[in-house]
Order: sequence, then C-alpha cells, then structure tokens
Amino acid sequence: MSFLPLTSRTLRTLPKRQCLSPFRTTTRTLTSKSPSTPQLDPISLHRLEATRRAYYKRRTLYSASGFLVGMACIWVTATSIEIPPPSKLDSSRSSNSLSSSSPVTILPPSSSSPPTTKETEDEEHIPTGTSTIPSFPKTLHFSDTPSTHPNEPYQLLGLGIRTVSFLHIQVYVLGLYISPSSIPTLQTSLLQLAAPNGASTLVANEKDALKAMLLDPARSEEIWSAILKNPEIKSIVRIVPTRNTDFHHLRDAWVRSLTARAQKNREEFGDEAFGKAMGEFKALFNRGSVPKGRELLLSRDESGKLGVWYEDGVNGSQRLGEVRDERISRGIWLGYLAGANVSSEEARRSVVEGVMRFVERPVGSVEGMVTV
Repeated sequence: MSFLPLTSRTLRTLPKRQCLSPFRTTTRTLTSKSPSTPQLDPISLHRLEATRRAYYKRRTLYSASGFLVGMACIWVTATSIEIPPPSKLDSSRSSNSLSSSSPVTILPPSSSSPPTTKETEDEEHIPTGTSTIPSFPKTLHFSDTPSTHPNEPYQLLGLGIRTVSFLHIQVYVLGLYISPSSIPTLQTSLLQLAAPNGASTLVANEKDALKAMLLDPARSEEIWSAILKNPEIKSIVRIVPTRNTDFHHLRDAWVRSLTARAQKNREEFGDEAFGKAMGEFKALFNRGSVPKGRELLLSRDESGKLGVWYEDGVNGSQRLGEVRDERISRGIWLGYLAGANVSSEEARRSVVEGVMRFVERPVGSVEGMVTV
C-alpha cells in the first residue's frame, strides 16, 4: 500500500459521488388523458373517396346542365323576339362617310319605269326551308336599266340560308338567279371542263367528277373564277333578311371576304384601282336599317358591273348605285360559290345541284327549264 500523495490522474479515476437531494417531490398532473384518434380501415377510406367523387360528379352535371339551358335560352331569345326597326332609317354618320369616301354614282329610278321585280300570284315559288321567308320565286323579272330595256325573266339556279355562329342563327335567305340568255354559255363552260373531247352532254361518271370539282375548295375557286370572268354571263343574287338588320352589317361581311381574297392574291387585287372600287362599294351601304322581309338585289351584268337595288316597302325597288370594277362583284359571288368557307354551304350545294341539271341536256335546251 502506497502512501504517495494523490495526483490529478488518480483523482480522475476515483468514482464520482452523487449528490442526493434530501427531499424527493412527486408531481402529479391534473390534466385528463386525451383520447386516441380512431384509425380508419381501408373500407371506410374507399367509401369516403366514392362519396367525394359522387359529389363532384353531381356538381359537374349541374353546371353543364345550367350552361346548356342558358345557351338554349339565349338562342330562343335571339330567334323569337322581334326587335322593331329604328324610326330613323338613315345613319347619322352616313353624310360624313360619303364625303370621305370615293365618289359613287347614285342613279335614282325613273318615276315612269316599272318596278325591277314582279311576282304574280300564279308564278311558281320554291320553298326556302324557313318559316320567316317561306319561299322564293322561281322566276325573277329584272332589268338594270328599266327605262331603256324591258324586264328579263331570270331563272332561279339555287338558294340557301345564311347563318352565323355555332348556334346557326339565321340572317337572310339568298338565291342565285341567272339570265336565260347566259345559260348556254354556262353550259358550254362546264362541258368543256368536264368533257374536253367536245361532248354535248355528260355521262354519270363525268357528272360525278364535275360535281366533286365544284365542291372542292381549291378547284371550285379556279372553275368559278374562270366562269365569272366570261363577259356573257348575267346573274343576280337576291337577299331577303330573316330578321331586322342594317346595311353596315351586310356590307361588313362582304368587305371581310373581299379583303381576305385580296390578301391572298395581291398580284390581282393589290392595285390602286381595286382600293378605289372598295371605297365605292362601302359608300353604297352607308345607310340605315334593313327590316325583315325587305328585298336586296345584287346584279352582275355582262361586263361584271355590280348594281345594288333595294325595296324599302314604301317607294318600291330603288337603285342605290353601282361599282364598275368586275373584281368586286366576282369576289362577292365567289364568297357564295367557291372556297373552303362559303357564306352559305346550303346555297352552294343547291347551286351545284342546279348546275348539274344543265349538263344533263344538250346546250341550248334548258333555257327556262331550271328547277330547284
């Protein structure tokens, strides 16, 4: 046993003495024990998920039903309620617009001249498919210069309804009429296209091929452009609104079509003369309202000159003016007959069906025999 003094190393090796508190206090909490959260089994979770899905499915169904009912109410309101025409027929901005546009010749009708159109009780009428304008006359008696030339009976080639928006709201009924003297020229042009070997009529497969070309977006543009450039074809587009509208709305649709056509073919429509003709065309329609059932005629003579006639129900049919540049009338006619998006697909197909009756008979044998 060593009696050497304790060093720091030996002190570290000694066990530490624990200091015990002389008093031991016991603390008891007075809070109640919280209940444990119940655990959901998989079956309960599946039922909750199915209930949640059914809830959102019902919400979707109710929302879709409300949307459809609302759109149906809008359609019924737009097609059933008649809006009375304004008391002032001429627009307040017409004078300013006319002064700023290119000059246009306005030819008032002669007081002694007969009306440009004549529909007698015994004339045959063709149903249009709408109760607002139930029928169109099969024959339209018209003369662009009634003071010097007598009325000529134009034959109905086809008709249809112009609609807008996905609701197919009807705007007007249009019919394409052709002069009987122009029918042989139209026949010859179609026969030369479908049967270049000089046939006087077409057989079944040739007629089907011609019909397909007239309905094709690209080929129809070429065919009708060539036909309308022929200086011997006279035709009329007759328009009768199915609801109250105005000249500006009618004009804007034609202007958009002409502008789109000019942008696609700047080589033909990009000159200054066409821009001036567009100004004259716009000035013709700087007017007021067009009530439901009133007649608007767009005539195209041998030179392609566009004439505009309007029957206001008071003064009879009046000549509003003309545009001599044939590209204006040709562009409007092509908007109904050719391309991918025509103004009335129903009218185009009706015209094509009328044209197909021409090629079933020899040239010159179908004058006055057009049926729709």
